[in-house]
This record gives sequence, C-alpha cells and structure tokens, in this order.
Amino acid sequence: MTDFVIRPVGWVESPLLDRAGAPKQSDEGAPDAWLRFTADVEPALRDLTAGTEVLLLTWLDRADRDTLTVHPRGDLSRPATGVFSTRSPDRPNPVGLHRVTVLAVDGTRVHVRALEALDGTPIIDVKPVLDPVADR
Repeated sequence: MTDFVIRPVGWVESPLLDRAGAPKQSDEGAPDAWLRFTADVEPALRDLTAGTEVLLLTWLDRADRDTLTVHPRGDLSRPATGVFSTRSPDRPNPVGLHRVTVLAVDGTRVHVRALEALDGTPIIDVKPVLDPVADR
C-alpha cells in the first residue's frame, strides 16, 4: 500500500488567517481557538472535558510538500536542516501536532487554549495526553 486516505473529522476556527501572522509554537502568543467537528464523530467527543490535555493532529493544508530542508525558524544564519529534525509545517506529509488544553465542550465544538493552527486547518485526529503509566 502506497497511498492513504485521511478524511478530516473537523476544522479549526481561529483568528489566525495566514502563516505570516501566526506564531511558530503555541507558547509564543497563540490564541485560543475552537475545534468544529463533523456530526458523525460527535460520540468520540463525549469524554472530553474542560481541563483535559490532548494531542491535536491537523493536516497543514497550506504547507509546501516539496520542502525537505529548512533554516530553522526561517533564520538564514542557522544551517539548513532536514525537516524531519524540525517542527517546520513544510514537509512531505504535513501533519501538525499540537498539545492543547480543552477549555469547554459545546456539542461538536471544542474550545482549546493556545493553538497556533490557522483558521480552516483540517483536523485529522485527537488523542489524550497520557501520564507515565496511570492512563494507559
């Protein structure tokens, strides 16, 4: 198998509209955002509650999939580095990984703290952040 089909389970609703205005990481001033899920996955949201930390996986749909090396953080004084050693959104398979805290759940909408993803970014999955052993 060489091809995979990933279907969005939702989309990000954020005030961030373009890459130029978005922080590179969530702790660099990322705004709170809403995650709008499709109705067919609503049962998957039932155990999410305020205060829960999750790993949000997104498809960085505006990424350049031909990029293999970057200057980290766009700093040309730093050496070119293979994208698999960076958090660059530009990469062959642009999967975004975001650790966020749930602020509220309202039906198929989930409010999260400090998300650096752009408005309209497709959501591909959500996974819990696990403690070392207790949550497995």
